[in-house]
Amino acid sequence: MNLVLRQVLSRQTFKLCDKISNKTLHKHLNVTSTCTVTQFRNYCEERVESKKLPPLMEFPPIVWPSFIKFIKNWMFSNFIIRPYLEPEFSLAEFIEASKHAVQVVSEALQKSDFKALEGLVDKDAIEALKTAVSQLSVSQRQLLGIDKEDIFYAFPYQVGVIFDDSEKRWVEITMCYHVLKGLKSLQESGDLPPISLGVQPEFQDKIFILNYRFIREFTKGVEDSWWVNIVNHFQPQTLVKK
Repeated sequence: MNLVLRQVLSRQTFKLCDKISNKTLHKHLNVTSTCTVTQFRNYCEERVESKKLPPLMEFPPIVWPSFIKFIKNWMFSNFIIRPYLEPEFSLAEFIEASKHAVQVVSEALQKSDFKALEGLVDKDAIEALKTAVSQLSVSQRQLLGIDKEDIFYAFPYQVGVIFDDSEKRWVEITMCYHVLKGLKSLQESGDLPPISLGVQPEFQDKIFILNYRFIREFTKGVEDSWWVNIVNHFQPQTLVKK
């Protein structure tokens, strides 16, 4: 599947409930045990925690587009990338192709199949993701898999061209995706979610935001394909509570 995905992306030329303590015992109840109580955890608290997905990588969370960056992205695309790097580049086509990468990467993370990420995700990023995923509960891992049809909003947050002293050049793009788990099923049934789904309690646990950063080398004479070096999944409700 990675080969097919890489072929798709290669056609684009831009890479871019609270804790229980002894105080809860009735004040008239005599406690005769001398055993030390180290920790109490309420079952409903565990269930709430299992529905939360902590960030996967150390990366500033991106939620909304920036107007200033939008202008810069347009300028990079039309005045640098297309004239000098790839005449057929289309940012809109890249966005659609990148959704395939999101589905492949997220499903591999859900299954802890890091072998499937080789050739698509940077090696250092894979090691960081291994550590992060190993610390998740089974319920939290199930939240990682994303169907590209559940992405209802996607935008390039930042586009950049990188040069070094040896005349090597790369193009990098940071993408943001808004996801509603189960959106595809809702659309197929004709039961579309309300516009205010972000504030509806029944949808909050199903909304996820993904930040992926793509990079590709464009040095003359070098043939390269798109790589992912940042993968971050989080829930907006966890940001609000911080």
